[in-house]
Amino acid sequence: MKPFREIRHPLALEKIGRLREHATDVQTFRRLVQELSTFLAIECTDDLIVQTHTIQTPIAEAKVVRSRDEVVLIPILRAGLGMVEGMLQWIPSAKVGHLGMYRDPETLMPVEYYANTPTGMSDSVVIVLDPMLATGGSATAALDLLKSRGAKHIKLASIIAAPEGLAKVQSNHPDVQIYAVVLDQGLNSHGYIVPGLGDAGDRIFGTL
Repeated sequence: MKPFREIRHPLALEKIGRLREHATDVQTFRRLVQELSTFLAIECTDDLIVQTHTIQTPIAEAKVVRSRDEVVLIPILRAGLGMVEGMLQWIPSAKVGHLGMYRDPETLMPVEYYANTPTGMSDSVVIVLDPMLATGGSATAALDLLKSRGAKHIKLASIIAAPEGLAKVQSNHPDVQIYAVVLDQGLNSHGYIVPGLGDAGDRIFGTL
């Protein structure tokens, strides 16, 4: 499996275009983030281990499969919260932890302020949710923390990624599979993705 998967599905790219628009209101922006997260949920779970079961249909017996893997979702606060509902539509049994990190505006380095994760993550598929993989600082710090707490099978799901953030995460955590709907041009001098969509957290929660 390639360490980075860019989805670029035509319907997802159409939603990305609407997400980028400055005029998109909070309600629509929030809904689009959730919808794009469903694309990522499908991509991130296409290698789950399944078990075969026999069930009875109205006509006859049939062999069906059910996932054997436990999935843990870890949104990076606060923007990652906007992705949880879309993910849970496809993975309703997933456990949800939370990591609180913000980027220092001067150093652009991540600052951790909260961490609440499920115990026993060593056998779980852990999916970190971060809509914007920009500098990669927060994502890298989140992965460091999760590994220190026993997580071994980790994936990172972002809606938009920058080459700089992708390179940083891959350098520090080459074993982590990274998914994004689209890879953008790069970062500006303030560490924002170009063309990007601005601050995802502000736009999800209406705090512009």
